Amino acid sequence: MSLIEEFIRKESTSGMLLILATILALIFSNTFMEPLYQSFLHIPVEIRVGSLRLDKSLYHWVNDGLMAIFFLLIGLEVKRELLEGHLSSIKQIALPGFAAIGGMVVPAIIYLAFNINNPAAVNGWAIPTATDIAFALGILSLLGNRVPISLKIFLMALAIIDDLGAIVIIAIFYTTDLSTLSIVVALVSLTILIIFNILGVTKKAAYFIVGIILWISVLKSGVHATLAGVALAFTIPLTGKDGDKQTNSPLKEIEHSLHFWVAFFILPLFAFVNAGVDITEISLSQMAGSVPLGIMLGLFVGKQVGVFGFSWIAIKLKLATLPEGSNWVQLYGVSLLTGIGFTMSLFIVSLAFEDDSIFQYTDKLAILVASFLSGIVGYLILKIKKRTQ
Repeated sequence: MSLIEEFIRKESTSGMLLILATILALIFSNTFMEPLYQSFLHIPVEIRVGSLRLDKSLYHWVNDGLMAIFFLLIGLEVKRELLEGHLSSIKQIALPGFAAIGGMVVPAIIYLAFNINNPAAVNGWAIPTATDIAFALGILSLLGNRVPISLKIFLMALAIIDDLGAIVIIAIFYTTDLSTLSIVVALVSLTILIIFNILGVTKKAAYFIVGIILWISVLKSGVHATLAGVALAFTIPLTGKDGDKQTNSPLKEIEHSLHFWVAFFILPLFAFVNAGVDITEISLSQMAGSVPLGIMLGLFVGKQVGVFGFSWIAIKLKLATLPEGSNWVQLYGVSLLTGIGFTMSLFIVSLAFEDDSIFQYTDKLAILVASFLSGIVGYLILKIKKRTQ
């Protein structure tokens, strides 16, 4: 349990930093500091090696570069959980698996119900399907022992499956025009990484060198660069050179090293550069548009209905069991917390709508509003309902 509690503690602290970064972004974007904020987002950053040139703004380096490291960490967590963690058996994966499916399907249906006839908006159907594990666990941490550890594990497993679903969605639905040469280079790089794994190579440097080539080629291919992080993660071995999965595991060593930087630097920076919405220019009538309504109702209503509803069905059909020491009200409270889309939802917005001003930033504000409501209501329900003894 100590490893789980350490993970939850780090994610919880990260959630607090995300809140601070969001508040700062809103202050900067809604005061006299707005020009400074915009200048910061558009700082040009260029890397050139011979004829190879990567020239992007700081905003795009964060979303395409640093977020690839975030997805590398997600990939490592998913692989470890599948091999030896809380997703390693049918019994363990059943409830969070059904809940995650419901939490993706129902919000997408709600969003499409509002936007199916709007060609400019329909591409955003995946925005309300995400769950921000850092924010959600951060709120659970405020409740202390009112919430049993089994529910925290349930939420953690659900969010990991949710992230895996987001990865699949990004890979299938959010790609642009493809470059054949870059894809070939990416496939060759991935093949080399797989061969490293088969041959039992445990040198982390070897994986990172080829991984950088993989990331650059994926970045240039038209497939989103963050997927390179996931692909790299799945090739890194869990077992060390001496067969030890604990002290000499390359996967666990990298995961442990990355967690601090992702939780306390990458995600807060991502929140800061993506959450800056000028709310002074947004009216209530604009927030009543089909896109913001689809996002808000998808996250706040769709998530709780999908997660709790699919969980209820799975438990009633005896396909899964209620988390130990918990009750239906607590499960519903946690289902509400899954409506905190924040980081992943903001990321999907950047993929779904390349022009982030197309809906006057109501899409981003809708994510913030729905995430705030989900967090507040979920917290209140869990606080009022005492833990089952």
